Amino acid sequence: MQGIAIVTSAVFFAIGALRSARNLHNGLLRNTMRLAMSFFDTTPLGRVMNRFSKDTDVIDAFLPAVMNNWIWMFSVVAIFIVISISTPWFMSVALPIIILYYFIQKFYVETSRQLKRLESTTRSPIYSHFSESISGQSTIRAYNELQRFTIESETKVDHNQSISYQSIAANRWLGVRLEIVGSFVVLSAALFAVLARETIGEEIVGLSITYALQISMLMSFFVRMTTEVETNIVAVERVEEYSNLPQEAAWKTVDVDPSWPQKGVVEFVNFQVRYREGLDLVLKGINFAVASQEKIGIVGRTGAGKSSLTLSLFRIIEAAGGKIIIDGLDISQIGLHSLRSRLTIIPQDPVLFSGSLRMNIDPFNSYPDDAIWTALEHSHLKSFVKGLADGLEYKISEGGENLSVGQRQLVCLARALLRKTKVLILDEATAAIDIETDELIQNTIRTQFTDCTILTIAHRLNTIMDSDRIIVLDQGMIAEFDSPQTLLADTNSIFYGMAKSSGLIEEEQDDVSTNN
Repeated sequence: MQGIAIVTSAVFFAIGALRSARNLHNGLLRNTMRLAMSFFDTTPLGRVMNRFSKDTDVIDAFLPAVMNNWIWMFSVVAIFIVISISTPWFMSVALPIIILYYFIQKFYVETSRQLKRLESTTRSPIYSHFSESISGQSTIRAYNELQRFTIESETKVDHNQSISYQSIAANRWLGVRLEIVGSFVVLSAALFAVLARETIGEEIVGLSITYALQISMLMSFFVRMTTEVETNIVAVERVEEYSNLPQEAAWKTVDVDPSWPQKGVVEFVNFQVRYREGLDLVLKGINFAVASQEKIGIVGRTGAGKSSLTLSLFRIIEAAGGKIIIDGLDISQIGLHSLRSRLTIIPQDPVLFSGSLRMNIDPFNSYPDDAIWTALEHSHLKSFVKGLADGLEYKISEGGENLSVGQRQLVCLARALLRKTKVLILDEATAAIDIETDELIQNTIRTQFTDCTILTIAHRLNTIMDSDRIIVLDQGMIAEFDSPQTLLADTNSIFYGMAKSSGLIEEEQDDVSTNN
């Protein structure tokens, strides 16, 4: 019966621990993947990695073993019962001993728990610094800063180990006091057994002393396991913290017409937005409408709110007031998946993932190879891909490191050509590439997206000079909104000043002088 009970309890405990660890990890992963982008902008990557590495390892491997050992506390209770029955006088000191154990444990647990939190907190910068050093290793070597980064890493590790040393010192403090109290238990059991030698037999005295000799080790073990459970349960606390952070808006809400948007009419109505609660507005009640198939250029000084406009269209940051309407539908009323899957963006920093080239162009495997090759042809990548041994199955490294910046941007262009939604956003898409590749992308956009509404955030003004209208943003508000010709005709306009600063006005004047 004892064997059956032990096996049954072990099986149930293992199943429960596995299920708990799985639920905690799945909740952490599910919630982290749905957190708002502002969280990742303000949270170091090391903190997130710490939750998925060390804290998850504690929950998976260490905590179940500690809790399983903690169950042996019942052995301590049984020993106190045996000693109390064999030598009833022992009960007079049992209660004070238990109270003393309790206070020692309480003091130690509170201290060790906080030390554990400090140890976990000081571990995160190690992960962050290591990750940053690996990703920026070429720059570190170029500037010959290897020694400085090595010293910084060692300093962070030393700081983390100094906290671990405090935990070890606290553990030694506990060990000394538990040994003293355990010795007092043995002394009490032996003393009362001698005093009561006339009423109890030698065998009972032997039993009492034998169990008393075990109490020191078991009580120490019990207090340590209790402490380990309480200190390592901090890992569960940290995982639960990230599992309960506020998420983005719902992924799917109302059903949206599969063909939406059909025209690509975009309207901003008194739209306001801020990056986080408590910060100032970055867009302060802007109003404008974009007609179907209209090409709009968006310019402004740094911090004027250009990129905020793009983030608002994809609801990466939510509106603080007003609304955005696309084809008569308020985008705040639909799910994020329904919205983001119907808009296309070519970002300033091209985003590629490790995997095949085909997966990067068509992640959901929704288009045939013919359509992909057509998109590659229009994005001027067809000859390059045909020259690869694996073709569309060519393996892209993490972040597209085995492609040039220009090629990565052309892959993003091919991705946009394949989807070809009615609304296209260019977020300074050619800011980081050469003039030749810039011209290729601009020509492709002019010819292949003629029936789309295009919003272009400009880095180079010459890329938007053929736009239908120009929006000039200043301090989160629309300062000017008209055709490029009208804005350039006004020498007092902000756009005229920007064009002159970039040399476009002088070029036009030189051309006029040459013709004369």
